[in-house]
Amino acid sequence: MTSPIKVANCSGFYGDRLSALKEQLEGGDVDVITGDYLAELTMLILGMDTLRDADLGYARTFLKQLEGTLGLAIDKGVKIVTNAGGLNPAGLATQVQKLAAELGVDAKVAHVEGDDLRAANLFEGALTANAYLGAFGIASALTRGADIVVTGRVTDASVVVGPAIAHHGWTPESYDALAGAVVAGHVIECGTQATGGNFSGFTDLFRAGAPMTKPLGFPIAEIAADGSSIITKHDGTGGAVTVDTVTAQLLYEIQTTRYLNPDVTTHLDSIRLRDAGPDRVEISGVTGSAPPEQLKVAVNTLGGYRNQVEFVLTGLDIDAKAEWLRSQLDPQLTAADVTWTQTPARGGDSDTEEGASVILRCIGKDPEAGPLGKPFTGPAVELALASYPGFTMTTPPQKPSPFGIYRPEYVDRSAVEHTVVHHDGTREVIADPTTFAGPADLDPELGKRPSPYPAPADTITRRMPLGSFVHARSGDKGGDANLGLWVKNDGSPKYEARVQWLAKIVKDRKVRELVPEAKDLDVDVYVLPNLGAVNIVIHGLLGDGVAASTRFDPQAKGLGEWVRSRIVHIQEDLL
Repeated sequence: MTSPIKVANCSGFYGDRLSALKEQLEGGDVDVITGDYLAELTMLILGMDTLRDADLGYARTFLKQLEGTLGLAIDKGVKIVTNAGGLNPAGLATQVQKLAAELGVDAKVAHVEGDDLRAANLFEGALTANAYLGAFGIASALTRGADIVVTGRVTDASVVVGPAIAHHGWTPESYDALAGAVVAGHVIECGTQATGGNFSGFTDLFRAGAPMTKPLGFPIAEIAADGSSIITKHDGTGGAVTVDTVTAQLLYEIQTTRYLNPDVTTHLDSIRLRDAGPDRVEISGVTGSAPPEQLKVAVNTLGGYRNQVEFVLTGLDIDAKAEWLRSQLDPQLTAADVTWTQTPARGGDSDTEEGASVILRCIGKDPEAGPLGKPFTGPAVELALASYPGFTMTTPPQKPSPFGIYRPEYVDRSAVEHTVVHHDGTREVIADPTTFAGPADLDPELGKRPSPYPAPADTITRRMPLGSFVHARSGDKGGDANLGLWVKNDGSPKYEARVQWLAKIVKDRKVRELVPEAKDLDVDVYVLPNLGAVNIVIHGLLGDGVAASTRFDPQAKGLGEWVRSRIVHIQEDLL
């Protein structure tokens, strides 16, 4: 049996800490370093790049990361796998080869392509259309001797699963092992979100003495031959790896209890976590089954243009000021869609001017840029001396900017040719699986919270914040918002009772009560007992998705923290 492979992460998004690749190389022994750069919004940004220059379309920051680290990686025998290729993996691979030549480093560079479906014209008006590829192309490139593998739109977990396949020799039917690696990849794909970043229990980490003021360490997955793993980080780095920080990332941007990947269907309700020592969490018990027959495609289209102006309203008569301004401005705006939002007024006698102020925001959207230029900002500026007392705008007038609309689509695998261009220039087409998920694994009802939920009746309750012992992590999936809630692992003897209470209280009707914006939306609630968690999908909360959304929090990043602050009735014996 092979020994575990140590796979580190050095990027969770396009714009993450540039020094992370060097930190992972110098911080201790690892076998592979991976980087994830491709959020749905990033694909739109890269698509806009290609409109300006067809030779672009990749994450250019990856080259900056390599400048001071490529030689060290080759010397240490550390492989690098990244999806930074975006819309142009061949172009990025060429640039990496040029950089290696300039540095005098002998680096074997391969790339994976075939995900880009723009030329197939399958989706009308698509600026980008990329199928999510699996990990076997990456594995083949590594097996054939590549030092660096650059990909386009593979799944976020694939950059981790590929090295594990190559190391352990898994086959396409090694479903449980593949599923375990997918879970490990999902945990470390977003960088320091697994080590205390964006974590609702950060104050617990401070109280426990974790080095939270140091730069948070990027995560590492030690993946065993059976697919189980240990999540950890280099000694001496900031942050912490705990059962709760790992749970936070496990619940990030998932939907049902089945996590569909191109190589395997991962059963999220099979995951078991265990504290395995300081900054070490074991993931075990993960099971998987055959992958879905179709591949998901991320499609971005140009939705038009948008612009916004923000006004500061201070002191008394806030609502009257807002009403007057809107009555003056609305008749002059010609944009196809105009949305107004206003932050709530604070208490009366504030000690600071900012505390006595609210923000009134006007957002305009239109298929054309014209109505959002001077016709949009000019009327607002002209009211500076002719409207409410204390008229103030937060910024000078801005130019309109284009926005995109993301939507998921699905294609048969026959529409995609998953191809590896090996470091020696030879091309290999990766064969499709021959066995696929059945209806049971694709049933969206699987794992949904039963109603009524089997639990004893409430006893005496107190009105307390939901976050009294519940953590949260939230995010976006196109126009849908994902919200994971779980009971903190603090060693309390009340843990099991708290888990039962959480699953009982969080039903679709309660979610609409906690999030009034969702009162007319479809809400799904899934139960993950092994994680002490429920996962919530609020369909349509983000409109047409992050780039098009006019919501205050267009990516739902703060949704979980808002919900934790909401007051609910909690059984007194659970507190």
